[in-house]
Amino acid sequence: MQNIERDTLEVDVLFVGAGPASLAGAYKLRQLINAHNAAAEKSGQKGLGEVVIAVIEKGREIGSHMISGAVMDIRALAELLPDYLERGAPLESIVTEEDVSYLTEKRKLKFPIIPPPLDNHGNYVVSLNKLIRWLGPIVEESDVMLLPEFPAAETLFDGDRVIGVRTGDKGIGRDGEIKDTYTPGADIFAKVTVLGEGSRGSLTKKLVQKLKLDRGRNPQVYAVGVKEIWELPKGSVKPGFVMHTLGYPLPDDTFGGGFVYGMQNDLLDLGLVVGLDYRDPFTDPHRLFQQFKQHPAIAKMLEGGKMLYYGAKSIPEGGYYSQPKYYGDGFLIIGDSASFLHSQKLKGIHMAMKSGMLAAEAIFEALLADRYDDEQLSRFRQLVEASYIEKELYEVRNFHQAFENGRLLGLMESGLQWLFGGVGIAGDHLHAKPGHTRIRTLDYVVGWEPKDPGEVPELPAVKYDNKLTFDKVTDVYRSGTEHDEDQPSHLKVLDVNICIEKCTKEYGNPCQYFCPAAVYEIEAEGGGRRPKLNFSNCVHCKTCDIMDPYQIIDWVTPEGGGGPNYINL
Repeated sequence: MQNIERDTLEVDVLFVGAGPASLAGAYKLRQLINAHNAAAEKSGQKGLGEVVIAVIEKGREIGSHMISGAVMDIRALAELLPDYLERGAPLESIVTEEDVSYLTEKRKLKFPIIPPPLDNHGNYVVSLNKLIRWLGPIVEESDVMLLPEFPAAETLFDGDRVIGVRTGDKGIGRDGEIKDTYTPGADIFAKVTVLGEGSRGSLTKKLVQKLKLDRGRNPQVYAVGVKEIWELPKGSVKPGFVMHTLGYPLPDDTFGGGFVYGMQNDLLDLGLVVGLDYRDPFTDPHRLFQQFKQHPAIAKMLEGGKMLYYGAKSIPEGGYYSQPKYYGDGFLIIGDSASFLHSQKLKGIHMAMKSGMLAAEAIFEALLADRYDDEQLSRFRQLVEASYIEKELYEVRNFHQAFENGRLLGLMESGLQWLFGGVGIAGDHLHAKPGHTRIRTLDYVVGWEPKDPGEVPELPAVKYDNKLTFDKVTDVYRSGTEHDEDQPSHLKVLDVNICIEKCTKEYGNPCQYFCPAAVYEIEAEGGGRRPKLNFSNCVHCKTCDIMDPYQIIDWVTPEGGGGPNYINL
């Protein structure tokens, strides 16, 4: 298949991934070009002329893969579209009531005051999914090409210079055979390629490795958020209600917490964030979320309700010191792909949008200069340094590292950091370890020793009653996830022998637990064991790519249009 003739498309600027960063960047760039050309025409000077901007997206529709909490800082949206309210931006509600509580197994202890980092006064409860579905047509009407079902499968290079991407082939069968429907992916060439793939972007990961863009940086550390949308009896949900929780059901050595947000039309958005740097190899974020809902305070909120939608996504938590170099010859990296996320406030939408808009300014200057090399595109870094997102990131540069030794010490350390501008007891520039290196082997699971390969300790029981709690397969159904099963798995296990011969004995195959979509199973076969991948369940959260202890799971894009079809998430 090396000599396949592929269609080609040449554009000036290519954004990969139609999330808030790319859409804001593409729209801002078009605004700058249009203003420049209008001024040039008025003065009789030469403008930039026609500049082709394209955004490609792996989902079946713009917005179908979008999922976030979310309580949104509105600044970037207001800057991009000052008339966002007149245009009907789908904001659920300004924050009207706040609650920060510590949960024990049976009790809810409300903080007497809202900790300043969690104060959401002036912010809005939103559905990122709805926001992007609304923003997409606005961007397209501004003369930007939006191309859904175009998964970026490979970065194209000229030496170390990025010159575009190759999109994924369609019509290849499960065993690699060419089907009658085969269509080769296209090569899209661009002067500047902007990677806005979201958390743990597959092209970004490989680009960072190839060009060593993380040299001298902390490794990225992630969390996974698992959430549901519930419909409750009329009048029982207050739009703009925001609750954040610490404690139960997470053990002390696991970073994370719960959230509950009130939306319009009596919809309740709730979920649990679990740090992907936990110790226990049997940690199961989905199971923990079901336990969270069984807490008396949460279960009471859900009485008489019906679960409508489910989803999961990874979150880059490493912060300032984990950001890769996010510019280079022919490329920029924006949004979650470059860790533009406020880890303490767990807010990334405004930073993603602002990073895209700053990238647009840097690209505009590059178009004027007709230069797209590392030196010219370093202007992006200068613009970020002068912006509020740099200030916000720097102030919490050590936040996640503060929880290295557990929740209690982490709260104390992060509190001191807040008082002293990011510097805590341990000083400045705290280092971090990759999350997957922190999983303990079975030898360290206290009070338990396996008698046979594949045996696991007794795990906390969760009764799935399909009213309050749901198993993974049921939840995946509510995510709208679909993949053509007659295609190669987009989850590549690079060495199956390690799964069975090492991981079973050393870690108990944690992929069975950390995946929130029941993708991974270990089956008995001929007196032995083998992994089974239910790849059609995958909700594209990337947890497996992040948390596999041997780093032998490689998440790549499936055929275009495959994956979740999120609604209201």
